[in-house]
Amino acid sequence: MANGASGADVPEPQAGAEGGGELRRTLGFRDLVVYGLLFIAPMAPVGVYGALDARSHGAVALVYVVATIAMAFTAVSYAQMVRVAPRAGSVFTYATKGLGPGPGFIAGWMAMLDYLLIPAVAYLFSGIAMEALVPSVDRWIWTVLAVLVTTALNLWGVRPAARVGFAVLVLEIVVLLVFVVSAVVVLVRDGAERGWLSPITGDLAFSLTAVLSAVSVAVLSYLGFDAIASFAEEVTGGSRQVARAVLFCLALAGVLFFVQTYLVALLEPLSSAELAAAPQKQGTAFYDAVDASVGAWLHDLIAVSKAIGAAFAALAAQAAAGRLLFAMARERRLPRGLARTGAGTPRVALLVAAVISLVAAVWAARRPNGLEHLVSVVDIGALTAFVLLHASVVGWFVVRRMEGPPDRLRHLVVPVVGAAILIAVMVEAATAAQVVGVVWLGVGLVVLAVRWERPGAL
Repeated sequence: MANGASGADVPEPQAGAEGGGELRRTLGFRDLVVYGLLFIAPMAPVGVYGALDARSHGAVALVYVVATIAMAFTAVSYAQMVRVAPRAGSVFTYATKGLGPGPGFIAGWMAMLDYLLIPAVAYLFSGIAMEALVPSVDRWIWTVLAVLVTTALNLWGVRPAARVGFAVLVLEIVVLLVFVVSAVVVLVRDGAERGWLSPITGDLAFSLTAVLSAVSVAVLSYLGFDAIASFAEEVTGGSRQVARAVLFCLALAGVLFFVQTYLVALLEPLSSAELAAAPQKQGTAFYDAVDASVGAWLHDLIAVSKAIGAAFAALAAQAAAGRLLFAMARERRLPRGLARTGAGTPRVALLVAAVISLVAAVWAARRPNGLEHLVSVVDIGALTAFVLLHASVVGWFVVRRMEGPPDRLRHLVVPVVGAAILIAVMVEAATAAQVVGVVWLGVGLVVLAVRWERPGAL
């Protein structure tokens, strides 16, 4: 039975319809963009620039162009499904709508692996950056402080957190602009270290295989734009606002990532081959290029911005994780206590997400290879959930034809190509991440089987 003509907004549901608490509608388009960009982080390429430059043979800016296009398929599928199901829960809600309760639970379960651990990674990034600036204070102390501050803001409410987040985002954008202006001045004055087109064509022989291999890493910089959909029940302008914000954030992030990697590649004193031969230099390659060309003052400014920005990326991630737990609990897929709200905020779910992030972040902060372990597993959950998102588009519009004849481009070609890209990225992922993903999926299937046997659980 059709839900109406394609392109029409589905009426907004009552948040408390399933017996859970209600979320308060206070967010506008700007607030959604703030949360999305905070989660992504405007200078996300800083930490992975060296690795991408080495892997792509110097064509690092082209890598981000291709990665933006690749992730655009996922953004379009989000835009399709947020109109169909404008509720908290994001991919869990969409997969439930398009594929059924079982696949919906698995989509939410796999997304949990990403949403609950990404805040821990961001908190740890903040702690590492602050320890570099204040070596006398251990990174785990800075990590705990970041968790406490951002959790307090999230419990205060989504609107106040968005206001503070906007100020932090402005700071990050200003620092990025300072870098861009400084880099342009140096390039005009002293010239480029590499060829002017090398960030696109590479500083060695161009290799499409090398570029695609680097794209499999670069797409992970974009994880977070999807979190915007988690706030669908708290938006004042309807689901179209959410769809616009998802697409806008992805496009803006792509432009910012291209500009900064293009400029830093021109300033890079080492060739991509030299970076490939010295893996220990890849992590600090961005900072080293800034030091050598502009000066240590900009290095320190970027480090401070990254420390603050990472903490508030964790704020956005924690908020999204709380809403995923809230939505799954409200639909009785998780313990019902997680669906309780206070003053329109899912406080119980937020506190649970905060505790999990705190434990994971402090554990990783107190181990030399803790960050590596966390990063290796957070992405596989999100990518699996994205594949189920694409499947839900096909399920709802093409298989079930819930809105009449499907648009073959938006409802079949885009999700199929998008899913193929994501599967290719997962194949390129580290073996440890793949193992953790399979184990987490297995646990989820067991939980699903137990819940399915309970009367009224699904």
